[in-house]
Amino acid sequence: MSLSDRSIKDKSPIRKKRLAILTGLVLSAFVAGCTVQPLYSSGGSTSVGGVPSSVKTKLASVKVDDVDSIPAQAVRNRLIFGLSGGAGEPSQPMYHLALGFSTSTESAVEVDVGDKTEGRASAGTVRMISNYALRDRDGKVVATGRRQVSASYDRPRQEFANLRAHRDAQQRAAEELAQYLVLSLAQDMQKLP
Repeated sequence: MSLSDRSIKDKSPIRKKRLAILTGLVLSAFVAGCTVQPLYSSGGSTSVGGVPSSVKTKLASVKVDDVDSIPAQAVRNRLIFGLSGGAGEPSQPMYHLALGFSTSTESAVEVDVGDKTEGRASAGTVRMISNYALRDRDGKVVATGRRQVSASYDRPRQEFANLRAHRDAQQRAAEELAQYLVLSLAQDMQKLP
């Protein structure tokens, strides 16, 4: 090994280190321009990925029309809370939201229990579907959509425990459906002028 070979090898780790530092600086400068924030962040009024304050105001000015069933009422209540941030329905709404709603319960798994030959459902699924139409003050439809959720539950042998599990699954599905509807309406409102 000659003296000139040694000097080249000594510079190589320094060059690699400098190149790594330079690459790190370039990448950090590039990534510094990107921001990720939650949809409902209270940061800037027009933050990237967040909801502008104008959309939050529009969401708070939505009146949800009445519904006719208990599961639909649970969705409506959670939806009102989500749209207004807990403030209730607006006194002078700019938009009206009409909900179409259906719910069904299905047996997911049937297992033979004891000496019965027909089997008994040991798991169930509650499915909720909602169609919506958002109208402005003039009655013009500005947004429509459809959202669907399902919630599974165990079906024990005891009848009361089975009813309670079914009701809890309905409540979980109602809360999730309301959250989906709020997010969908926020997306629709961002597109409105």
